[in-house]
Formats: sequence, structure tokens, C-alpha cells
Amino acid sequence: MKKTLVFGTFDILHPGHEYFLKEAKRHGDQLVVVVARDLTVKQVKKLMPDNNELERLKIVKKLDIVDNALLGSMDNDKYKIIEEIKPDVICLGYDQKAFVDDLKAELEKRGLKPEIVRIGAYQPEEHKSSYYKEKH
Repeated sequence: MKKTLVFGTFDILHPGHEYFLKEAKRHGDQLVVVVARDLTVKQVKKLMPDNNELERLKIVKKLDIVDNALLGSMDNDKYKIIEEIKPDVICLGYDQKAFVDDLKAELEKRGLKPEIVRIGAYQPEEHKSSYYKEKH
């Protein structure tokens, strides 16, 4: 069974997230979603999410397309969870920048060689989390 892994905040779910998850699922049989911890979101985006990590995890777990969802790592080793999951494919969103620069090299150091796929944007001028936050 081919396992695909994605990461994200998934604060206010919108069609862009749905597109991302559907495209990621096409790369494997099982879709595993790592929902970012509140503190990680604050470090990366410089603001707290509207919904806390447990609320966001609960919402993602309810999505039919998601086979498994869990919270990201609490410690500083953001790659550890990838080591535990051992995905065949890691899909990144078009705008995901955090922890990506060293991703391939860091995984190779750990003996992991998943395929890394960048998923294109889905109407980013209409479906971006920051736009939804402005409207609410």
C-alpha cells in the first residue's frame, strides 16, 4: 500500500484545501495528514490559528478522503514524524515554504527516500486561507 503524507494548518477549510488533499490522494492509496501544532503555526506564520490544534485535527479527521490524521511533533525535530510514518510520497502545497529547503537532504540522512511532489495552486486568487480570514 502506497502511503502519501501531507502537512498543513487547515485552519479554515476551503476548496483550495479540498483540491490539495484530492491531488495528494492521487499519489497513493492511503492519505495521512499531519496537522500543524498551534505553536508551530505561530512560529511559521507569526500568528495563531483561529481554531486550535485539536479543533483543526477533528475537522480533518472527518474528511472522507483522509485515512489518518494526527498532530505534528511537539519537539524541535520536525522531521521525526516523517521517520515514524515512513511515507512513499510527500505532497507539498504550492505555498508551503517552512521546513522544505532541507527536506530531501534531511530525509536521506535518515534513510528515507520518499518521492516529493509539489501540488499546484487551485484558484489562489479566490481560495487562500488569508482571504477567508479577512471575510470572517
